[in-house]
Amino acid sequence: MAFFDRFTKSSNPLLKEEAIAKTNTLDGGITQRAETDPMTVSGAVNKSLIMGALLLITSLYSFANPSPLFLWGGAIGGLVLVLVMSFKRHLSPTLAPIYALLEGLFVGSVTAMYAAGFGAGIVFQAVLLTMALLFMMLFVYKAGLIKVTQKFRTGILMATGGIFLVYLINIGLSFFGINMPFLHEGGMIGIGISLFIIGIATLNLLLDFDSFERAAAMRAPKYMEWFCAMGLIVTLVWLYIEVLRLLAILSSSD
Repeated sequence: MAFFDRFTKSSNPLLKEEAIAKTNTLDGGITQRAETDPMTVSGAVNKSLIMGALLLITSLYSFANPSPLFLWGGAIGGLVLVLVMSFKRHLSPTLAPIYALLEGLFVGSVTAMYAAGFGAGIVFQAVLLTMALLFMMLFVYKAGLIKVTQKFRTGILMATGGIFLVYLINIGLSFFGINMPFLHEGGMIGIGISLFIIGIATLNLLLDFDSFERAAAMRAPKYMEWFCAMGLIVTLVWLYIEVLRLLAILSSSD
């Protein structure tokens, strides 16, 4: 399982709120606002659907043809593109679709590994639960049941960063044959940790929805539609992988 776990570590490295806050500022502090063709929420939603479709295409291909090359290439390539777009947001219209394709290779490969180890049924359950959480949080956001305040945003980003740091440490330790105790393991503590991580990933969806509206309200440039859509896809992939892990833990406990 050490080899298996090493390639299924995933988190959301994109600090979406900080990126949006800096969107309208160029190097040197020059203000940049889109005067004639600003970003819109509907445009960002459409870009999210396009990226989701691209991700699905390569996911299905890599699931049917699993390969370490797809796993490594998708994971590393996707991470590199996210980091590049975080600093060069104007490149998002070109890089975001490529990211979706690469991330699909990673997701399909990981899915194939879980399907081989725990049965194809776990994949259907993970997809269904991920979509259910997505639409549930969309309802929660639109109904105003949870307000995305600055304190809430800061708390979720801090928790996300903490989880990402733990994953980085665990990956580093895994190269020496050491795994952090209880992280993605069976038992009540392991299940509790997985549920906590899924909870944080789910709450990140609220930040993604809020980023759509905040960027549009700031009249961010059109390319931010792709950037914000990329942030949502990052969160969904993270959430899906975490749900897969939890289902695998529960399946192993039976």
